[in-house]
Amino acid sequence: MTKPLIGITVDSEDGGGYSVFPWLALRCNYASVVVRAGGVPVLLPHELERVDDYAATLDGLLVSGGDFDVDPALFGATERHPKVATKDGRTAFEAAMVRAALNADKPVLGICGGQQLLHVVLGGTLIQHIPDEVENALAHEQSNPRDEPDHAVAIVAGTMLAEIVGVGEMVVNSAHHQAAKDVPEGVIVNARAPDGVIEGIETSAHRFCIGVQWHPEFELSDGDRRIFDAFVDAARR
Repeated sequence: MTKPLIGITVDSEDGGGYSVFPWLALRCNYASVVVRAGGVPVLLPHELERVDDYAATLDGLLVSGGDFDVDPALFGATERHPKVATKDGRTAFEAAMVRAALNADKPVLGICGGQQLLHVVLGGTLIQHIPDEVENALAHEQSNPRDEPDHAVAIVAGTMLAEIVGVGEMVVNSAHHQAAKDVPEGVIVNARAPDGVIEGIETSAHRFCIGVQWHPEFELSDGDRRIFDAFVDAARR
């Protein structure tokens, strides 16, 4: 059986550090977990004019996280929190890729910032800074290393995510200061933190469209592994 091609969005920097010239980057475990699940990772430079070519070639899309935020103007906000930092070129590319993949009903998995981008593309808005908008909020930007679990999330019964992970609760890592704020038409909340923050979304209108606020690519639990297994399996069909 041909292994499915999984496009993975990457981060970008103008220059400095790795190279004085602009460069792209991706944490290795995004690719290695796709390989482990039986897919072939394909890294996607931010070439807007190639979105249709990418979408036609790929079997699934993984929208990775990153240390930046979606521009609040994209979900209709008139004010911007001081903590918000954007990468407009990357966001424009990722939004175009998500729309193209969903229009073709190809599997989409959004992780952390990728989940937030997916939520906005689906018509949602975001909490711009959790500590300022959520009373008694957890520390969603955990102080311990990202390859360690931090807090529990409740998996909503009856959702695709619940069917995939097979449990009602998972303990996950956490590295975000924003989150989905609302539940627009067509979006289903599939996971929440104890403080009520939305930790996962999905849709029923697409074959596989799931976003999670944590980082399952670290495979801290069997549930994390099952998410990638289900994603890559969906891309085979």
